[in-house]
Amino acid sequence: MLLGTVLVLLLLSGAPASAHAALRSTTPDDGSVAEQAPRSVTLTFTESVGLLDDSFRVFGPDQRRVHTDEATHADGRSDTARVRLPRKLAQGTYTVAWRVVSADSHPVSGAFSFSVGKRSATTTQIDTGPDEDPLTGGLYDAARYLAYLAAALLVGAAAFALLCRPANRSPLRGPLVTAWWTLLGSTVVLLLLRAPYEAGTGPAAAFDASALGRTLTSRPGLALLARLAVLLLTAAFLLWLAKRRERQEPPAVLAAGTALAAALALTWAAAEHASAGIQVPLAMTSSVLHLLATGVWLGGLVALLLTLRRSSGEELTEVVPRFSRIAFASVTVLVVTGVYQSWRGLGSVSALSGTSYGRLLLAKLVAVTVLVLAAGYSRRWTARIAASATATATTTAPAVAVRERVAQPVGAPPPPEATAKPETRDSGEPEHPEPPAPEPGDRDGIRRGLRRSVLIEVAVAAVVLLITTLLTTTLPGRAQAEAAQQAPAGALPPTTLITVPYDTGTGSVTGRGRVQITLDPARVGENGVQAVVYGSDKGLIVIPELRVTFTLTSRKVGPIDAELKNAGGYWSTNSVNLPLPGTWTMKTTVRVSDVDQVTVSKQVRIFS
Repeated sequence: MLLGTVLVLLLLSGAPASAHAALRSTTPDDGSVAEQAPRSVTLTFTESVGLLDDSFRVFGPDQRRVHTDEATHADGRSDTARVRLPRKLAQGTYTVAWRVVSADSHPVSGAFSFSVGKRSATTTQIDTGPDEDPLTGGLYDAARYLAYLAAALLVGAAAFALLCRPANRSPLRGPLVTAWWTLLGSTVVLLLLRAPYEAGTGPAAAFDASALGRTLTSRPGLALLARLAVLLLTAAFLLWLAKRRERQEPPAVLAAGTALAAALALTWAAAEHASAGIQVPLAMTSSVLHLLATGVWLGGLVALLLTLRRSSGEELTEVVPRFSRIAFASVTVLVVTGVYQSWRGLGSVSALSGTSYGRLLLAKLVAVTVLVLAAGYSRRWTARIAASATATATTTAPAVAVRERVAQPVGAPPPPEATAKPETRDSGEPEHPEPPAPEPGDRDGIRRGLRRSVLIEVAVAAVVLLITTLLTTTLPGRAQAEAAQQAPAGALPPTTLITVPYDTGTGSVTGRGRVQITLDPARVGENGVQAVVYGSDKGLIVIPELRVTFTLTSRKVGPIDAELKNAGGYWSTNSVNLPLPGTWTMKTTVRVSDVDQVTVSKQVRIFS
């Protein structure tokens, strides 16, 4: 009853949006200058998001954190995040770092800036902290991968035992026990690491009682709790099944096993990409079928490999063809559901090569193709095993003697020679020679060949599951395109920050370094340019002259001199007029002495 309630809550809490939340707009706009201090900061996303205790961090012109209220949803809309600001804000530039959890359970983060009254003169970037803790992220991803491997092995080995019906199930006990404990352990680790994973903090935060309590009431937490409940039911089912001696289980047992496997797969579908996006019910159904087919095929390969090592040849002639048919059906389901999920995640053909999600999908397609080719090679060995069984059965079949009764006098001795005519079990056909049964050495060779090909399939399958794990943490191409299309037309593009390395060849501290140039707002019309020069020791340095010019070669415009002024520690101007959009060439001339200078060119995009 509890398990059913949790699964229903997971299904009902789905939101029709694009998998992985993407930022649609900000208020104030990124890079804008407000005459009066805003009372709040509001973010709007492409899908519903969950808020954290530390969803907003606002830094003032002095680079110190500004005290803010708790983050809330604006006007009750789940696709927004809002935080109220203090009544009095000093003039200058403020940086907002944000972090939320998208509907498909993945945390997303970013930062933007706005100014009050005027922009700050300094261009030093504020350290808003890492997007995620590397150790927490690594442990979380490792636990996710182990969970996928264990689930595939658990479902596949159980399906192999129930559907392929090997006479000796003892080789499957070890994989089933290992898979169950591994899935249980990885699920507990995911549950503990969920809070620090969302917040981007270290693994030590996993033992924070309040953070764990919030995890248990969140959508991902409910999915993990449901998985633990399904695992307990699965353990009871497997223990009961181990006591039975029947090779062919009744339909009720098969139905119970199927229901448990589907419930296990649903704990992934209800908290991953399928739970957010277009066609959510169809997508979740497709995801469950995809996960089940993956487990039956790939986990079944491991079970087959162990069976090949420990079972007799006579048993393999029944088990191997059964698994071959089941594997073919699983591959068919994988192809159909995989094509649908790829279309749903990509949105366009160009996203295959233009997005990280598409490139990972191509890598998975290549790996699956190799896997299918290896499976086709295994089917050839399966056919040879079936042919071996047929030849052996035909050769060892006993002949049936047919005696002709001949009339004899009473008491006469039997005829000196028998009149029996051998014939096969099939009546009436003329006698013909049968192919000889394969020698034991030939049968052993066939088993070794099949074992090697299945081992290759298992190795490639592990790579496929690894790529699948990476795909579930990558922003789908459809969501990325939707975020770009839905950006408000009046929003300013982000401030362009250009780093220009230079080297005059003098070898001094000032002779080599970098110039950090900020171009704001990097669009047609008046632009501000601020520049800071760093020496080879990464400290601020003072130089005699810094010159920046802009040239639009395609339209024969320029060079336009920015006419930078030394403002005491940095160079600045607010009156550079760039009349046309396009890719401009920015030339930076750094003079460090009366005779030593160098000019470096960089390409800069100016928006309309």
